[in-house]
Amino acid sequence: MQRKIYIENIPREQALQKFLQALEQENYFKIESEEVDVLSSHGRITSQAVYAHRSSPHYVASAMDGIAVKASSTFAANEVNPINLKKDQDYIEVDTGDYVPRQFDAVIMIEEVNFLDGYAQIIKPAVPWQHIRSVGEDLVTHDMMVPVFTRIGPYEIASIHTAGVEKIPVVKKPRVAIIPTGTELEERASDDMEAGKIVESNSRMLSAFCAEWGAIPLRHNIVVDDPDLLRQAVMKTKDNADILVICSGSSAGREDYTSTIIEEFGQVLIHGIATRPGKPAILGIIDGKPVIGVPGYPVSAQLIFNLFARPVIFKKQGLVLPDADKVQAHVSRKIASSMGVDEYIYVNLARIKDKYMAYPLNRGAGISSILVKADGVICVERGNEGLQAGESCPVSLLRPRKQVEHSLIAIGSHDMTIDILGNLLQRQYGIRLVSSNVGSMGGIMALRRQETHFSGIHLLDAENGEYNRSYLEKYLPQKNWILLNLVKRQQGLIIKKGNPLQILGLQDLLRSDVRYINRQKGAGTRILFDYLLARERIDNEAINGYNREEYTHLAVAAAVKNDACDTGMGIYASARVLDLDFIPLSEERFDLCILPDLIGERELDLLLNSIKSPEFRQQVSDFGGYNLEDSGQIIHYNN
Repeated sequence: MQRKIYIENIPREQALQKFLQALEQENYFKIESEEVDVLSSHGRITSQAVYAHRSSPHYVASAMDGIAVKASSTFAANEVNPINLKKDQDYIEVDTGDYVPRQFDAVIMIEEVNFLDGYAQIIKPAVPWQHIRSVGEDLVTHDMMVPVFTRIGPYEIASIHTAGVEKIPVVKKPRVAIIPTGTELEERASDDMEAGKIVESNSRMLSAFCAEWGAIPLRHNIVVDDPDLLRQAVMKTKDNADILVICSGSSAGREDYTSTIIEEFGQVLIHGIATRPGKPAILGIIDGKPVIGVPGYPVSAQLIFNLFARPVIFKKQGLVLPDADKVQAHVSRKIASSMGVDEYIYVNLARIKDKYMAYPLNRGAGISSILVKADGVICVERGNEGLQAGESCPVSLLRPRKQVEHSLIAIGSHDMTIDILGNLLQRQYGIRLVSSNVGSMGGIMALRRQETHFSGIHLLDAENGEYNRSYLEKYLPQKNWILLNLVKRQQGLIIKKGNPLQILGLQDLLRSDVRYINRQKGAGTRILFDYLLARERIDNEAINGYNREEYTHLAVAAAVKNDACDTGMGIYASARVLDLDFIPLSEERFDLCILPDLIGERELDLLLNSIKSPEFRQQVSDFGGYNLEDSGQIIHYNN
């Protein structure tokens, strides 16, 4: 079959407007209604106004515990002239909510009554209708209780149920058919998964979005890259759904058939939108219903789904799309952007003293983990070349503002003990720790710019064999900082289980059959590695893979585990957690440098308490390869 390879570059807002207008012309947004039981209506949207079937209360009721009386019989009561009322003749006892017979027109609170041998003595007159709830005080029959397009919550359920309404008209939930496509896709991960195979997770993510927005997801089984099978899947699902979503196949590759299939059944309105990521997206119509072709990368898929499916789903339910909560933040580093597209940059956020700081995450469209880590998203609108470091810009929040407010940021070197520390802070104190792995020198530069609360560092001074202090004194001479030890740890060569290449030490890295993977420039591990190479007079240019870089110890270990390399420098704990072998080369000190002027006093105390806690020490010890003898001890306080 012939593929359409031309991809447009339509501005985002024009694409959405054209999409919605085309659906309006199809009368797509006409509200469809159904009746549901009130007690099962939580979260549903009313399609009509709901009216009370009966008044509440439907009788004259006491609003207090006390006695019901005739107000006229109490007018003479005062402290020097108490009145005694006879039970069942002048008063009756009532509790809150009890029926008040018509011969009584007031209630006196129990606290204002003295009971004496069948009489009730009062010293204060009652006012007619005091402490009495009249018929319909809450609701009157035929009162409008909730208007059209109202989301039913706990209060609405209770009130409507009280008013005698058993069923209410609600908007039918939009049904969203999601078809995942790709020969390379697998339903779930397995230990023996072939190279080139990918776990299909996009449809699961989009299904969860549907449920969150009030729609019903209808996920189809994976369809391999075959036009006939995709055609059959569209035929099978299009009549049972209100929206059709085809995952992947929207680009112009040799196995991308989505555009052609949509044209066979209906109309392609737009193919190619000026966003990054997500440019190859498709918007179309089949049988008067919207069709969206989302790209295969997870970040692209969710972005296009949020930009175009979300407005349709909300409008289909009669709802106005809510505005995103935004904060004004300063970006921590320069962000370059193409002028021809709206580029979406995912960021972490933290409050540093009186301003928000935004820390850009990796911009790879295939890296789904950034969606889990991100606190917000920046849209660099087309026509702009990007943002300069320190520049202020709006950030749309992806998590509650309060959670961002209660965050600590750690920029610097990576170690698994920082993850343990963050988990303890979150579990025990509700403080979220956001860490960015940029290496020890990157951490010191962040400290210098006052963009982080603290940094993990392990920089060896080759001249005196000491760690960290000389670097801090050089780069942070005029700042207040605390240097304390987090752990000491074993550094060495991470190798495959069983050591099949018989790597015994650094000299073996000179062999042509050994592939090495390095840490990034400025990383403490790389500085230590270079120091060890120099000590053994090894030329780094002779090492196969010296210029190939990873950013964390676990990434190095994963590269060894998955045969992307044969060895790399890292810590023992990362080798152990991936069941790899390890050749120890050196013990190093991994410290935290904290800026006390930027971190609150309470947060600093809780951070130190967590480091010294038995839970932290036990969990770190379980990893192995760590020495905790100096953990939590302050090495130097620069003031």
